[in-house]
Amino acid sequence: MSVGFVMLCHTALDRVAQVARHWAEQGCPVVIHVDSRVRPRELRDMKKSLDDMRKLIRFSPRYRCEWGGWNLVAATQAASQMMLRQFPGVRHVYLTSGACLPLRPAADLVAYLNERPETDFIESVMTEEVGWTIGGLNIERFRLFFPFSWRRNRRVFDIATRMQQRLGVRRRIPQGIVPHLGSQWWCLTRKTLLAILDSPERVRHDRYFRRVWIPDESYFQTLVRRYSTDVESRSLTLFKFDFQGKPHIFYDDHLSLLRRSDCFVARKAWAHADRLYDHFLSPAVAEDQRSDPNPGRIDRLFSAAKERRVRGRAGLYMQSRFPVSNFENGRTAMPYSVLQGFAELMPDFPDWLTTMTETRVHGHLFGPERVEFAGGQSVFRGGLSDSAKLRDYNPKSFLTSLIWNTRPRRQCFMFGPADNQTLNGFMAADPNAQISIVSGAWAVPLYRSGLPFSDIRREAARLQRVEMEFLDLLEQHWVKARVRIWPLATFLDKPTEPLQTIIEEIAPRLRPRLTSAPNLVDLTGFGQFLQDLRNQGMQPMVMGDYPANDIFHNPDRQVRPHLVS
Repeated sequence: MSVGFVMLCHTALDRVAQVARHWAEQGCPVVIHVDSRVRPRELRDMKKSLDDMRKLIRFSPRYRCEWGGWNLVAATQAASQMMLRQFPGVRHVYLTSGACLPLRPAADLVAYLNERPETDFIESVMTEEVGWTIGGLNIERFRLFFPFSWRRNRRVFDIATRMQQRLGVRRRIPQGIVPHLGSQWWCLTRKTLLAILDSPERVRHDRYFRRVWIPDESYFQTLVRRYSTDVESRSLTLFKFDFQGKPHIFYDDHLSLLRRSDCFVARKAWAHADRLYDHFLSPAVAEDQRSDPNPGRIDRLFSAAKERRVRGRAGLYMQSRFPVSNFENGRTAMPYSVLQGFAELMPDFPDWLTTMTETRVHGHLFGPERVEFAGGQSVFRGGLSDSAKLRDYNPKSFLTSLIWNTRPRRQCFMFGPADNQTLNGFMAADPNAQISIVSGAWAVPLYRSGLPFSDIRREAARLQRVEMEFLDLLEQHWVKARVRIWPLATFLDKPTEPLQTIIEEIAPRLRPRLTSAPNLVDLTGFGQFLQDLRNQGMQPMVMGDYPANDIFHNPDRQVRPHLVS
């Protein structure tokens, strides 16, 4: 075979031995580096399990490796030198980790490389062109000093970096070196590797890169540009990173996804993914006929997974990943309607709206006494209780849970100034909210309550103040809800037009037309009632120009349905 594998490992040595045996049985030499932190007994057990493969499997000198440290490069150098010296027939060296899983037979890889005998496969991008680095450092990796570990001393690392940037510290980049970055998992030709490892300038290069941040992502990626004559800037290993720069881990349920990629090796596989290892290390895989590696086939799925993880689902709030306020992906899951003042004027309005729009219409979900679910239910879908105390513990979660649990059916509910007003700002900023208000309609139940007039006046002043605050809120520039407001007098003058507008917005697909209308309550004497409030020192301001006579009680002005074209 013309390809040899270098494996860097520190955990799951049983899987490392299994993969190394898989490659060796196909005639490919393997050199394994085991981190010096691994206990001697574990290493002895691993070597013993591979005793019968001594001709093709070797163990390189051990280094204590840390994330982003120079020893990762040193371990790679030592293992690669052993590979090149002890296996002269190797034309390409393929660098992998202990968590890498072969996806295709070694014969496929050999055939692929034989067609490209002079090509080096390594992701190598100039720092100015890199857009995927995590940590905000690109060219600074090569021009600053990094004496502290980013993993173990994050705070000290950041302070030292900022101080050097403020003081204008700039390391001199060696002549002939053009910094490049890329993945540390590569496949290089013998010629290029020998040029790097046997270079008379290696001491100078090594001394410089020892103090570069994360040298395993830049050492070979930079030097290959100096010595190679044919670089293909991509890796033959399938690897994906999340938005935090952490590698995706492949599990058993990723089997079909990995098969679709047609890549030669995947990183990184879960050590306990028995189904993955049993399938891809089986000789039966050799019967498959596949095309060139094409990880782009599954990029869309990873992009969608990243989007789902970062943004979540619209309107879904989970205890496992509660979003930061105002950064959620949609405040609620579905459009919903908030209707204020209609039930006070038309007692059968909820039933009528249910019939006209085929939606679920609740009463006052945020009423002071209880949650008025549709149908008078005490427990609604998703285990939501009608307890006002439980609802008021977290009104936002109550509303978002209701909308999420009932999707895709639209929810409508009554609202008023006597209800809990905690969510006014939340609903006003929600693009899914449709808020329709008949301002001043709250006075009709007060007029019909039979309470002492002094109590009515105080309550009317309080409710008007609450409603005016809500109306002022809805006029703010940041409001995203669809808002329609009709003063009481305007609504009563032509009630059919607002009703038609509401049902069309709630059920646009049905294209409903008013064939029936709810009946208005008896408003005999209501105009005089408002005048009495004025006479007692309370000024009604949200009813519009409501006359003192009983003009709106005239039978000719009752709601009469008619077609609106």
